[in-house]
Amino acid sequence: MDVHGTVAEGFEPVGEAFAANFALRGERGAAVAVYRDGHRVVDLWAGARDVDGTADSAPWERGTAQIVRSATKGVAAAVLLLLHQRGELDLDAPVGAHWPEYKAAGKERTRVRDLLAHRAGVPVLDRPLTPEQAADPALGAEAVAAQAPVWEPGTDHGYHAQTYSWLTGELVRRVTGRTIGEWIAREVADPVGADLWVGLPAGEAARVGRVGQVEPPRSATGLRTRPKRSVAEAYADPESLTRRAFAAISPLPDENDPAYRAAVLPASNGIATADGLARFYAALIGEVDGGTRLFTPQTMELARTEHSAGPDRVLVAPTRFGLGHMLHSPASPLLGPGSFGHPGRGGALAFADPDSAIAFAYVTNGFHPNVTADPRAQALVHALRTSPA
Repeated sequence: MDVHGTVAEGFEPVGEAFAANFALRGERGAAVAVYRDGHRVVDLWAGARDVDGTADSAPWERGTAQIVRSATKGVAAAVLLLLHQRGELDLDAPVGAHWPEYKAAGKERTRVRDLLAHRAGVPVLDRPLTPEQAADPALGAEAVAAQAPVWEPGTDHGYHAQTYSWLTGELVRRVTGRTIGEWIAREVADPVGADLWVGLPAGEAARVGRVGQVEPPRSATGLRTRPKRSVAEAYADPESLTRRAFAAISPLPDENDPAYRAAVLPASNGIATADGLARFYAALIGEVDGGTRLFTPQTMELARTEHSAGPDRVLVAPTRFGLGHMLHSPASPLLGPGSFGHPGRGGALAFADPDSAIAFAYVTNGFHPNVTADPRAQALVHALRTSPA
């Protein structure tokens, strides 16, 4: 497999691990990018643009973008933190202060920080939405506002796999008058110069490859993570919070459908290049190429300060969250204890590590059967952690 792009001196182990993912771990098409001190030091891509492509099909190019599933949540969380940074959103205010309908069914004391940190108690919908309904932000907001919490908000945490879309999206709309996708485009992606969208514009559709579920080869070797059997068992139970949380949109949408990609679902359907996601995280912790910085040091500390930890009611395994971002833990290993970011189920991963001034992103078109710790992404992180630079 020919690997294209550049690797700065001292980061060669990342390039070696990226190539090994194709040789050993069933990679079809992927890209990885790393920034240090706001400058790009790794920019690699290889394989086919489409997961079902052959050697003769369209190759992955530097500007190829893919859907990154829940890695989108890290971008959504940053939007709310930026609104707080600008004085437009009080993290300790009730959600209902901005969104009166949300007070229904015992949720009147839910704070904005509870919503961000997966403590809102509404990871499920008693009446799941179809993909068509989920794409209507008004219907999604109405459904989650009417939903009774499954635990008292603020007292515990559980991953809001799908409902995070309408929780964050509607709150941003109430505060700013814009969709979260519009806000990301104008206030994040454009100033930073990041190829990153929540709600794909029609003019960018040709850059996006087809994604799909693939099984890793049985002969795969290299870094592995321990399978979370209890998560698989919980998901197999249709009455479990695990299954119900992921099935808040049912049936599961076709992620290659142009209508789904154009929808604004900040929990699940962001589309980005690896460089775009890494550049975004680089801008959260410092200036990018001597220019834009998004987070102040104080907001950066908010992002990586633990707000939820322990057994996750939805993911079953222990998880750690800041205000929306996942934090370094055995369930979601990042670069180090001070890292914050977010994985996408089955593959994608993006994060920032302020202690080393590193920002990282990996995107793929082939989703493996895991939730938070994909072996391909972890091989890259391990290589980054052990790089001499």
